[in-house]
Amino acid sequence: MIATLALAATLAASPKPVLRDFLGLNVHTVLFKPELYKPVARLLRNYHPASWDLGDDPRNPTPLPKAQNGVDWKDLYGSWVKEGYEVDATLMFEELAPQKWKDPERDAFAYGFCLARWFGPSSPYPYLSSVEIGNEPGVFDDALYGRIFRSMAQGIRKADPRLKIATCAATTGSSHRYAKTLRLFEDAKDLVDVVTVHTYPMLEEYPTWRRSHPEDERLHYLKDVQTAIEWRDRNLPGRPLWVTEFGYDASTATPKPDGDFAKWVDVSDEEQARFIVRSFLLFASMDVQRAYLYWFNDDDTPQLHGSSGLTRHYAPKPAFHAFAHLMATLGEFRFVRKVAERRDDLYVFEFENAQEPRRVAWVAWSPTGSGRTSRSKLSAPPGKIESVQTMPLAAGAPPTLTKMPDRVGEDPVYILWRRP
Repeated sequence: MIATLALAATLAASPKPVLRDFLGLNVHTVLFKPELYKPVARLLRNYHPASWDLGDDPRNPTPLPKAQNGVDWKDLYGSWVKEGYEVDATLMFEELAPQKWKDPERDAFAYGFCLARWFGPSSPYPYLSSVEIGNEPGVFDDALYGRIFRSMAQGIRKADPRLKIATCAATTGSSHRYAKTLRLFEDAKDLVDVVTVHTYPMLEEYPTWRRSHPEDERLHYLKDVQTAIEWRDRNLPGRPLWVTEFGYDASTATPKPDGDFAKWVDVSDEEQARFIVRSFLLFASMDVQRAYLYWFNDDDTPQLHGSSGLTRHYAPKPAFHAFAHLMATLGEFRFVRKVAERRDDLYVFEFENAQEPRRVAWVAWSPTGSGRTSRSKLSAPPGKIESVQTMPLAAGAPPTLTKMPDRVGEDPVYILWRRP
């Protein structure tokens, strides 16, 4: 209990993370090209299939450091860490059907122990900094998921207490297909280091899955995250909360005229770029310690989650360049305050350089989704302006302005200045 309280006090007193320790990207194993995505993020969340390690039966011994299907995690994760990435592994045990877990306590413990022994921070190959126990394990009932979570977490703790343990995608409401209720973790507080949530800006569900701009008051997008933060504060104080999935689809293809996705609606490439960057800025202003974008690459498939990539066939989309610019410009900065937050008009967020507090950045935009320019004029910061940049949509130097704009549009504008 004393250790838990000490951890909570330490975490509660921690400052906001700088953006290089906040901006994350969802990836998938051998499909990820580490060199290509270095400009956008150093935090990776990998979908780690437990079935690759265990085959089709949880009772199988785990042949780590290689998976049963031949993938060498030592080489794969090692190559990512060598490139400067920090890796969170999402252990997707839900690929193994519930009825296959004949002895969940024994088998989950063994799997967690083996993985942490090989790849935890104290292991011979310290390539994982955290693991999530399940991604969206809705096919498991709450009782079985709870047994697997506790046992796998206990195995991880025993093998390497330094390896952080995160929940699966969680919700403050009742469990459903894509998330487990946070109530399941109330009696396992000693095994939870991180609370994770998924959130998507869905204005409509089937058949359109229409998404809206992140500030849209009609959405549950930010509200669900804030509700989870409040639950965390009451029940797991001091634990960091991560948004481990969010994103926007943007495709150049047209859906087939029949089938489930005939009426599916995406956003434009330009909207995807601006809405992703604005989402990151909004999450940074909340009590969120990390945010991982879904997704790294797509094949331009016109369906739900089929075109969420930063790249299309591994060629950068506008979102890639906008994301990379955010990292390059504010990577060493942390959120400080909201200078302005006027609904449907003007947002201005202040970020401060962690090493040089006199260096400040204001990011300003019109929080709308209809091409509107802010009605309010943008006031000058109380210091010397060093540069004014607009969010780029292509490779090369970002567009720059010779002076402060009077008003801003939907693409974020970065005003870099220095305090007297």
